[in-house]
Amino acid sequence: QVQLVESGGGLVQPGRSLRLSCAASGSIFSHYAMGWYRQAPGKQRELVAVISSGGSIKYVGSVTGRFTISRDNANNTVSLQMNSLKPEDTAVYYCNAALGSGIPIKPGDYWGQGTQVTVSS
Repeated sequence: QVQLVESGGGLVQPGRSLRLSCAASGSIFSHYAMGWYRQAPGKQRELVAVISSGGSIKYVGSVTGRFTISRDNANNTVSLQMNSLKPEDTAVYYCNAALGSGIPIKPGDYWGQGTQVTVSS
């Protein structure tokens, strides 16, 4: 079992930055690929970025070049630095853990409760 707790969401103006963090507990963090997903109102949950246990990274879509995912295995945390935020980035952001090596092809079994990010002037 893995417990995930996100923090760092909020209201921000377009063009500004936010940093999300996810604290993990309950299992061996370094054995998991960690991902950030988001779900906007009326839309399906989608992958934003994922980092494997070995440090390989994948970004999806329009966040490439604006968002940076990182992990700290010593402190069991994964972060998402979000720069140049746009209104279309508005969503609930979820942390996910997927057991195994490499970049997972689907979400793992463990989810955080989500944190709201709202980009608006």
